[in-house]
Amino acid sequence: MSEAGKEKAPKGTRGGNPIEKAKAEAKAEKKADKKAKGADKGSAGTRVATGEEARDPNYVPRFKKRYNDVIKPALMKEFGYKNALQVPKINKVVLNIGAGEGSQDTKKIQAAQNDLTAIAGQKAVITKAKKAISTFKITAGRPVGVKVTLRQDRMYEFLDRFVTMALPRVRDFRGLNGKSFDGRGNYALGLKEHIIFLEIDYDKTETVWGMDIIINTSAKTDEEAKALLKGFQFPFMN
Repeated sequence: MSEAGKEKAPKGTRGGNPIEKAKAEAKAEKKADKKAKGADKGSAGTRVATGEEARDPNYVPRFKKRYNDVIKPALMKEFGYKNALQVPKINKVVLNIGAGEGSQDTKKIQAAQNDLTAIAGQKAVITKAKKAISTFKITAGRPVGVKVTLRQDRMYEFLDRFVTMALPRVRDFRGLNGKSFDGRGNYALGLKEHIIFLEIDYDKTETVWGMDIIINTSAKTDEEAKALLKGFQFPFMN
């Protein structure tokens, strides 16, 4: 007997009935197609969850290109750096939402986490209270907020969206406070409403959160850090 003849026939086709045989074969094909589609969907979902989405290998964020082509030469000329490695740069950007109400309602923490993930383009993590505070009805270990740390390309992409699209949507915006540096080249600012970001659908948002944005730079002085951020078109009012 040939190898083809030895293949096991689908269940329900061994009786010799051609109608039953056709039904069984159609069912087997449908099951195989469904399984293949599920495998493709799962692999795609895994790639998105782990940040392995396909990207152009030659892609460079607009603000990163601006830093290398415009900001770095300007800072070297302004402060007289002799080595390009002396030029300050942005190391990371930390976004934080304080959601104390989440200690009583986990759904609010989950909503804040989803919103911050959408804004940052990277999964946010839940922060928990280190100690109990009876005044605010907070116990140790309870979730009190969410945060995310951005570096490299995602950091530059966020800053680009923040400066060019989010800040112009702030009501009665008059500029950023130019004195909010910590003396070591780091800058912090607060937002009253997280809905200024285009990633958030106002109609589907139940709670409007406040946000903290901390920008960590390698600058040694506030003057250098401010000049760096001005190069990224931060609209300081003083």
